Amino acid sequence: MLFTDRADAGERLAEAVRHLEGERPVVLGLPRGGVPVAFAVARALGAPLDVIVVRKLGVPHHRELGFGAIGEGGVRVISEDIVRSSRVTQQDLAAVEHAEEAELARQARRFRGDRTRVPLDGRTVIVVDDGIATGATAAAACRVVRAQGAARVVLAVPVAPPDAVARLGGETDEVVCLSTPRAFRAVGEWYRDFSQTPDEEVVSLLARAAAGPAPGQAPRSAAVEVDAGGLALAGDLALPEGAGAVVMFAHGSGSSRRSPRNRAVAADLNRAGLGTLLFDLLTPAEEADRANVFDIGTLAGRLTDATGWLRRRASLPIGYFGASTGAAAALWAASAADADIGAVVSRGGRPDLAGPRLASVRAPTLLVVGGRDTTVLDLNRAAQRELRCENRLEVVPGATHLFEEPGALEEVAALARAWFARHL
Repeated sequence: MLFTDRADAGERLAEAVRHLEGERPVVLGLPRGGVPVAFAVARALGAPLDVIVVRKLGVPHHRELGFGAIGEGGVRVISEDIVRSSRVTQQDLAAVEHAEEAELARQARRFRGDRTRVPLDGRTVIVVDDGIATGATAAAACRVVRAQGAARVVLAVPVAPPDAVARLGGETDEVVCLSTPRAFRAVGEWYRDFSQTPDEEVVSLLARAAAGPAPGQAPRSAAVEVDAGGLALAGDLALPEGAGAVVMFAHGSGSSRRSPRNRAVAADLNRAGLGTLLFDLLTPAEEADRANVFDIGTLAGRLTDATGWLRRRASLPIGYFGASTGAAAALWAASAADADIGAVVSRGGRPDLAGPRLASVRAPTLLVVGGRDTTVLDLNRAAQRELRCENRLEVVPGATHLFEEPGALEEVAALARAWFARHL
């Protein structure tokens, strides 16, 4: 099982722990990489989110050998056997603990700010990380959570080696792991994007979770089979009550309907009262051939067929949101004489791949590109010169191709929401 990134892993993990929803769990993410995964889990379950800040205590001169762990609230979990066998003085061990206490307090302040720690007494607690290698940190976290008063401790991770999962079963009431590959070398090899999670992202996600859901909570989507010219394509359709229009998402190279970025934009549109359809333009077998994601004519044809399927289900104005090569497919499909598409938004797209079709697009088109995505920005400027419809190019300052920077994706969503609201 390969994950697009941590947000994608979190969405898949959320489905695997859905049976805990009725227990009103608390979700704790291990910083830093576990927090984006935990954020998606907490959001799906409607659960409070916090960090579990743990510091392992390593024997002096043999740091990889842990003699215990500490957590917030003065919690200490000590292995007396290791303390005895290490033959280290109590004074030396106390010095290690004192130093780790200072670092623990610093991390807690950094991540949580002025907010108080979510109480765990008597609660079901789901401890989440982005993956497990040895399991030492996860085991320490579960012990600390238990010591902080949790009634039930569940460890949930996207990927881990089988032996680590077996060992951790003794530390928890339940282990939920989506993938346990035997050929396991490192957590990062099971992610397409395993870039480092900065402290700022952890702080932002915790603040967003603490603020609660935005007004007009996005509705849950329903799984559908989209008929694209006789080919069944997997999709997720969300239609808020009283929706005035529907936006179809055309995903780009290396992406799918599970794209966490497109799903985040879709949720924002749902909260604004717009319906959304996220679906795969290619079957899993077709995705294995990289050439297919650049076959813009085929992708556009399927988008057109899927649009007809959607019109038969919902008699509403339709817009397209395209990313990467999906943006070219959206513009190609919108260029057809009978397309009747109300608006198009491209996020980090390749509109240039629509070539001569650009001049025939009549739908108002918004091109959104990151300021640091210089090559794609140049391609969008060139494509914009070919458009004859109402159009605008918006550059998000400081953003790279995937809009991973704090606030960048939120700006994309706001721009798309305003464009669709105006034209649909």
